[in-house]
Amino acid sequence: MGDFAPCPPEAVMAAQACCGSVELREITDRRGSAVWKATGPLGAVAIKLGHGADGEGAEITAREAAVLDALPEYTVTAGRSGPDVWYVTPWLAGLSTWELFRPVRDGSDVRSTALAGAVALCRAVAAFHAGGWVHGDLQPAHGIHTAGGVKLIDFAWSWRMGTDPWREFNGGITHLVAPELAAWITTGPQPVKPSQAADVYALAGVLWTCTTGGWPLDYDAAGIGVKDTSPAELRKAIAAGIPLTVGRPWPQLQAVLADVLIAPAAERPTADDLADRLTGVTT
Repeated sequence: MGDFAPCPPEAVMAAQACCGSVELREITDRRGSAVWKATGPLGAVAIKLGHGADGEGAEITAREAAVLDALPEYTVTAGRSGPDVWYVTPWLAGLSTWELFRPVRDGSDVRSTALAGAVALCRAVAAFHAGGWVHGDLQPAHGIHTAGGVKLIDFAWSWRMGTDPWREFNGGITHLVAPELAAWITTGPQPVKPSQAADVYALAGVLWTCTTGGWPLDYDAAGIGVKDTSPAELRKAIAAGIPLTVGRPWPQLQAVLADVLIAPAAERPTADDLADRLTGVTT
């Protein structure tokens, strides 16, 4: 991964204004985006920095900060350090959905907590949608199960319907992009507008992945070698149609998710509807 980007002094000062004198812990630094946890006597915050010579990391971080600033349940302080952009927001303490489902993947059959978390994640996405928003990049690590409920993170591709979308959208994580969105990205024109229906597809795919440990699409059955296939080629294949994987370690849950993943966009349930369906799943 190479050297971790230095944390801007301005961002550290903003963290200290919230938490007192802070210690920084490096979390991740990849693709022009670095994250630290800053902990002090008054609390903890996340510092995110968009960096890189091409300016893409700064642009992505700036637009994510703008989304956070528009959401009443989040607080954010943002600024620039030379060409780079940073923001500071309260640290969300809790397990990601991926971590919450670990006992399920390990086969320990402790499923009630995971199922409750799945329902809560769907409700959180539904609440986000109710405000007119589309997330655009739901992933297994993008829901944090805090003591106060599920909080979504990573809003770099989010946009409010009825406003101008970002100038270019490439679908977030390729393996969870809805087929109709993959087709639009492939054939154009940009700007592509992700939809709430595409979010629900990704939401079902997240829960499938958290359950099985693998992506929901059966690339092997489609004759696709993922490691040797570019994201653009994968999107073409997803748009054309790829079957779901056959493994069903939690058949009743995956039957609900499969109905979402194979449904045309116009026939998918809402995130609230999916939550309702999941409440009927047994553990």
